[in-house]
Amino acid sequence: MKRLFAFAAAALMLASCAQKTAVTSELVKSMSSPDGQLTMSFYMTSEGTPQYSLKFADKDVILPSSLGYELRGNLKAQNLVVNSDVVDKLDNDPSLPFNVGFIVESIDTCSFDEVWTPVWGEEDQIRNHYNEMVVNLIQVDGASVNTVMAQADANNGNDSESALEGKRMSIRFRLFDDGLGFRYEFPSQKSLTYFVIKEELSEFKMAGDHTAYWIPGDYDTEEYQYTQCRLTEIAQNFSKALNRNDSQTPFSPNGVQTSLQLKTDDGLYINLHEAACVNYGTMHLLLDPKTLTFVSHVTPEANGWKGYMQSPRTSPWRTIQVTDDARKQLASRLVLNLNEPCALDDVSWIHPTKYMGVWWEMIAGKSSWNYTDELPTIDLETVDYTQTTPNGRHGATNENVRKYIDFAAANGFDAVLVEGWNIGWEDWANCNKDYVFDFLTPYPDFDIEALNAYAHSKGIKIVMHHESSSSVRNYERHMEAAYTLMNKYGYDAVKSGYVGDITTPGDHHYSQFMNNHYLYAITEAARHHIMVNAHEASRPTGLCRTYPNLIGNESARGTEYQAFGGTRPNHVTILPFTRLNGGPMDFTPGIFEQNLEAWCGNKSHVNCTIANQLGLYLTMYSPLQMAADTPEHYAEHMDAFQFIKDVAADWSETRYIEAEPNDYLIVARRPKQATLTGSAAAFSKGHDTWFLGGVTDEQARSFTVALDFLTPGKTYEATIYADATDANYETNTQAYTIEKRMVTSADSLDVFMAPGGGFAVSFLAK
Repeated sequence: MKRLFAFAAAALMLASCAQKTAVTSELVKSMSSPDGQLTMSFYMTSEGTPQYSLKFADKDVILPSSLGYELRGNLKAQNLVVNSDVVDKLDNDPSLPFNVGFIVESIDTCSFDEVWTPVWGEEDQIRNHYNEMVVNLIQVDGASVNTVMAQADANNGNDSESALEGKRMSIRFRLFDDGLGFRYEFPSQKSLTYFVIKEELSEFKMAGDHTAYWIPGDYDTEEYQYTQCRLTEIAQNFSKALNRNDSQTPFSPNGVQTSLQLKTDDGLYINLHEAACVNYGTMHLLLDPKTLTFVSHVTPEANGWKGYMQSPRTSPWRTIQVTDDARKQLASRLVLNLNEPCALDDVSWIHPTKYMGVWWEMIAGKSSWNYTDELPTIDLETVDYTQTTPNGRHGATNENVRKYIDFAAANGFDAVLVEGWNIGWEDWANCNKDYVFDFLTPYPDFDIEALNAYAHSKGIKIVMHHESSSSVRNYERHMEAAYTLMNKYGYDAVKSGYVGDITTPGDHHYSQFMNNHYLYAITEAARHHIMVNAHEASRPTGLCRTYPNLIGNESARGTEYQAFGGTRPNHVTILPFTRLNGGPMDFTPGIFEQNLEAWCGNKSHVNCTIANQLGLYLTMYSPLQMAADTPEHYAEHMDAFQFIKDVAADWSETRYIEAEPNDYLIVARRPKQATLTGSAAAFSKGHDTWFLGGVTDEQARSFTVALDFLTPGKTYEATIYADATDANYETNTQAYTIEKRMVTSADSLDVFMAPGGGFAVSFLAK
């Protein structure tokens, strides 16, 4: 028997054009989180619009906010011959409201509690505990509503068994102790088969003019520094928040990206994001500063539509994380929990990796990706590099790559990334070129077979590099052959890139089409047992749970920008709250030479201390961790480099000790012993180990850290890498101290972080 909640005003409205009346809302059902702290309520308005709200204890988090869609109108559904006249009609076709005229057919509730084991992660077990409400809706016309209500009256209010005519949609809500997720579900039905989204209309009506930590809404890049201001001040700060990028499309001065971190005046931490973005465009948020309401703003396709759907289908989850402690926000696994379990039958080939690379020297300008400067354009089918003169600056040479392999092997690393190894780099960027790389053919000075054999003889794997230059068709054209080449030489990880505008005119990096491509690359890589680290791709939404070979992403302003003009120190204190909410970031830390002008003539300055760079190995989680600087710079500071050698890349337990977004962060982590390799395994020697690290913004900070995370009854040797008292990210970047002492879980540690600084500690049980 189905319980029907009908609203008379919806019938009047859909019967067409009754007099406008004030819209009212009626509470339908409420639900609490497992711990009772959060309460989510579902409403229907008198116009038949679904709404929800969210409270934390007695505090409003989301005020009643409307849900639904605006779809493309009916002409598209007809089998019309596409000619110029029809195209004009389609473009002018009226939209179809899919946010009014609904009745509630039924509501289903359940609870769920499990503990699952990630392939890699910040802990070896994650609890997935929620209460669920599924609201099943039907959009019907006025006559249908009146018929249903009349039948219910005839049955003295009992449930109606009548078959309703109309379009069906369900909204699934999952309420965790740390927040709410909801998504739209479109069941298989004759009345809604193929349809086109004009707009998604999910609202997030905030209860106050909160402090926001945001980057500009942009269809093509997340590579911005964060701005901190009130919600009502976003528009006036928008232009100042923009910086140049090879591809960028900001869409509104009131548009921001997720994961959006907010803080209320009374101490709540709220985060808006999405989970499991599959076959759908990436969501941004568009703020109405008058009502303090965010509305979902999905990245459009090249033609302007927001998505193409076929029932049965679900939308991504829209997430609202809420805590009263910044550390709890960092510990939230809500986004991961809203993704599907691992889809791969065999994950034995997926492993955390510490690597070095022929990369930073090109980023900083010391060397080049391209082999020659003589060729202004390249035709891969006819070019003959043996007839050109090498420029003498090419980074991916046999000699240079061997140098990195030797240093990585001597210091217990797993792999070496090599960029610029393949032909075509002379005219690769921003040329809207289809056939830009073949991902197969090396330059004359890169002997792929000999270098691979040399690396393997040293216990090192090579990390492949595939820069697509955003020519997606070309990458897919060569993908199978490129992955097969990797299998041939034992490459098990690839760094892919999507620099520049998408070559399909008008398309964007975060569209439904491109998100489908990124997932295609991941699933094809999985068939070849290849791990993927995608740069310039769409920001993660927890898909690494389902496809754990997605071992890293960039999708934010990374360390490379320290060579492109510098980045403010606070950047690394907000990223863990925002970008890392959806998955790990290949941030590429470990820069020891901050004076780039003295090294290679680059006038940019790296705004951090060496101790800060060590702290990032704890605060910027990634199972794919890079030591990004060059062997010669590490050779000058081998005592500090020891921490990078010792630190793990996979964890069984994580404790967030101190945290405040955009200010500071201190994290303790215990390694997963089974995944330790190289010098990290040598450091552990099978003993209980912990690592502690912290970073700060432009302000110097001191903390007393209780060591109660250590195992009681054990004594540890603590090696403390810290900023010197006169260290400073601008003037004295390489001033650090190293101290050893014996500690137990009953002790505490006084730590100092200089402006733009940080610290790191290794603990080895004796």
